[in-house]
Amino acid sequence: MPKNFVSNKDETVKMFDNNILEALSRVHPAVPVIIYLPVILIFFYDTLTSPELTSTMIFYTIFFGIAVWTLTEYTLHRFIFHYNPKSVFGERIHFIFHGVHHDYPSDSRRLVMPPSVSVPLALLFYWLFYTLLGNILVSPFLVGFLTGYLVYDMTHYAVHHFNTHNKIWLFIKNHHMKHHFMDSSKGYGVSSPLWDKLMGTNFDPKKK
Repeated sequence: MPKNFVSNKDETVKMFDNNILEALSRVHPAVPVIIYLPVILIFFYDTLTSPELTSTMIFYTIFFGIAVWTLTEYTLHRFIFHYNPKSVFGERIHFIFHGVHHDYPSDSRRLVMPPSVSVPLALLFYWLFYTLLGNILVSPFLVGFLTGYLVYDMTHYAVHHFNTHNKIWLFIKNHHMKHHFMDSSKGYGVSSPLWDKLMGTNFDPKKK
């Protein structure tokens, strides 16, 4: 199997000459929890105190939010993070967004999305889903959507740094490791391989 990474140690390369930009590109894995867990709880409180929402509506809307996140995760990873630009500038942007992670897959400070990227995206998604769903359904939907995102970020960190013998966990970990070390054109789902199966980008189960 060819080597398709620079280093699998917990190390990285400096991406920016500007120290502020360099610092913003690196983040402790606890940061997404600190930022988004309170936001999820606020939306959940708003959901529970809404007189227009029944328990059935809440359950299905949260579930729908989680499902939409899994598709969003797959879409971003496949079509944005793995977009192959033709220009030198485009290649530089691609390296900053995702290429550096494939070169240094175990760098513990570049495994979760930095707030400089995730917060603007979250605001954009809030505006989009508020426009589509309205002020009543947007709260339970975002409970599911943001929970899905948080699970994705924590899963991504864990599959690169934690070991366990749980069969489900090993399945998720092996799926992502194949993406890194066997074929990066497949296995775009990190927290779930569902869309890889549906979109035809899953791995051959016979190959290890």
